[in-house]
Amino acid sequence: MAQDFAELDVRPLLANGVEPFPRIMSAVEALSPQQGLRLLAPFRPEPLFNVMRRRGFSHQVRELGGGDYEVCFLPVAASVAHSQDAESADIWPEAVLELDLTDLDPPQPMVRILAELEEMQPGEVLFALLSREPVFLFPELQRRGHQWVGNHDETGTVFRMLVRRGEGNRDV
Repeated sequence: MAQDFAELDVRPLLANGVEPFPRIMSAVEALSPQQGLRLLAPFRPEPLFNVMRRRGFSHQVRELGGGDYEVCFLPVAASVAHSQDAESADIWPEAVLELDLTDLDPPQPMVRILAELEEMQPGEVLFALLSREPVFLFPELQRRGHQWVGNHDETGTVFRMLVRRGEGNRDV
């Protein structure tokens, strides 16, 4: 299941001299338990990351160009993400490939994982370590018919992920 996001664009607010923080917090309060928030801003909102982390959200940042950013906040409870049955992951075969992608900046981890999956046989599993939760990767894995399960390590600084190669067409 793809993650559901509410969207808030604070660029017009800031352009009109309006402080966006109250609107952001109102949007967060209105989210359903598994819903995320997609925030569009004219800068990388670093101070907001800690506020949202304390409220139980991880984040993924993507530069849009022209100084604008898209930040997807995902509830940590939803961080154990799966495209189908997470329970089935405990009967998956051992990973045939282990990737430490913690030193790569987005979108390189996503590009690398998708490229490696294309070389794998259906049913094979890869294990990846990432520096953040790859929220933009999840819908792409689903679209290509792969299964995954993942969570943050005990420190909350590394996202661990198992991906099982789908049976679908390799030339998606």
